[in-house]
Order: sequence, then C-alpha cells, then structure tokens
Amino acid sequence: MIRAGIIGGAGYTAGELIRLLVNHPQAEIAFVHSTSNAGNRLTDVHGGLEGDTDLRFCDSYDLASADVVFLCSAHGQSRVWMAENAVPAGVKIIDLAQDFRDESEGFVYGLPELNRERIRRAERVANPGCFATAIQLALLPLAAAGMLQDEVHVTAVTGSTGAGVKPSATTHFSWRASNISVYKAFTHQHLIEIGRNLRLLEPAFDSAVNFVPMRGDFTRGILASVYTTCPLDGETARKLYADFYASAAFTRVTERDVDLKQVVNTNKALLHTAVYDGKVHVVSAIDNLLKGASGQAVQNMNLMFGLDEIAGLKLKANAF
Repeated sequence: MIRAGIIGGAGYTAGELIRLLVNHPQAEIAFVHSTSNAGNRLTDVHGGLEGDTDLRFCDSYDLASADVVFLCSAHGQSRVWMAENAVPAGVKIIDLAQDFRDESEGFVYGLPELNRERIRRAERVANPGCFATAIQLALLPLAAAGMLQDEVHVTAVTGSTGAGVKPSATTHFSWRASNISVYKAFTHQHLIEIGRNLRLLEPAFDSAVNFVPMRGDFTRGILASVYTTCPLDGETARKLYADFYASAAFTRVTERDVDLKQVVNTNKALLHTAVYDGKVHVVSAIDNLLKGASGQAVQNMNLMFGLDEIAGLKLKANAF
C-alpha cells in the first residue's frame, strides 16, 4: 500500500483527495495536516466523508511515515513548506498549488497527456491548474502538429469551488446564484503555464491566448470554448485529436456535443471539435476538483508508483 500524507487538509481539493485515497485499492492515508483543525475528525470539515473514515487532523507529522506527500495549501505556501522541511529520500511530492508549475526545483509539470513518461520517473510533480488543464487539452494536438498559426480565443466558465473554500463576496450564495460574471479577463494566472507548454510543443507559436474566464452559478466543473484560425477540415481535425488522445487514460474525443454533467464527479476530460469557416472550435469539459485538481493528482501518483493509471478513479458522472 502507498502511504499518503496531506499538508493543508481543510480545503475543497484536500477533501476530494481524501475521498479518492480512502477508496483507492492501493493507497492509505498516513496523516492529514491542518493546524486550525488539529484533533478534529476529518468529517467535522468534510461532511461527505461521514462513514468512510475515522481519521483526525494532526498538527505534527513524520514525513518518513509517508511514501508520497500532497501539498494542498494556498498558492505560495508550497515553496515555504519545501524550504522549511527536509523531505526524506524516496518520499515523493505532488504539489496542487501553482508554486512549481514552472518546473523549478526538480518538479515535473503533471499533465499526463503531455508528460506521461516524465511523470513516471519523477520524484516531484507540480499539478496543473484547473483552467490550464481544460484549455491545454483543447490545444495540445494543434500545437504538437504545428497548427497554432494565429491568436487563440478562449471563453471558459467555472463553478464556485474553483475559488476555494474560504468565503468571499463572489462565492456567497446570494451573489452567485442566478448570476454569471467575468473576472481576470486576459490576465488569468494560468496563462503562464498554458503559454509555456504550447511553446514547448510548437516553439514558433508567438501569438496571444486571449482568455476570458467566467464565474458560473454552479458548484463544480469547467466548460471551455476554444477557437483559432486553422486550415484543417472538420474530419481531419477530429482525427488529429482522436489520434493524439488515443492512449490517454481519461481524455476522450467525442462526435457528440459535450456538457458539464458528463464529467462532474469524474476524472474525465471530454472534447468536441468542429470547423467553421476556417476556424477550428474545441469544447473542453472537466470537473475542476478532479481532473482539474485532486483526481489528476491521484492519476499522477499512480504513474509515479507504477500503478494502473486509472486506479481509484473509476467514478461515475453526476448526469442526473
């Protein structure tokens, strides 16, 4: 059994990670750290785990008791934690924050559809951002084929859990319900990792990725609408995407229109392609807490430890 430790155990991503690990056939939880909740039962914070675990949060831990440690604290805290802790040899690290997505300090960018073999050999993995996952999956086949020849236009909407568990004015139910809004237009932090990886595949790509994120009035999921000028016809584009993701464990290209209910509560990414008047249009759908965060982290753990990539991730969509 793989022994997993979790640092920063009170947030949404940690709650989903715990849910996946307590049901994983080849993993067990060594500790869940939370200074503010130390001594409390996990179910006091993550009510959906009632009946699944009797574990309690801790404020101290032995890193040597774990084979892998997941960093689930706020952005910026992972670098602090790495600087303050001597990680024993052989203990792998998976960071769910944005701190090491630039692949500094020996981290590998953890998007399996891009870096599967590197992840298998990695000791440290930086999990991608949720928007970055949905958008990159919509663009990687074009970049790999050298077909990104113009600006890319993206509109994507996310559920309220994408903003984290800490309440704010724009996550309050009274504001979010029956509402939709734009935020961080053209400036979202995930553009950095998106641009970096697209240029790794297609170094000549120097056009803008014009990204307009939106807040939706639902709790979880991301739907991204992505288009760019492209000379491919519809069938050629569909085949390009189907071939690129033929060996992917969770990413599927479908001829049907896709919607959020097909992916929520799963680690799937569903893509639909079409061509209109010289533009290829890709719709990408993921669950922001699973394929966009904790599910992908477990997928990376599976790869790092030589397990079946889909172990512990056979989840049914909440389609009704």
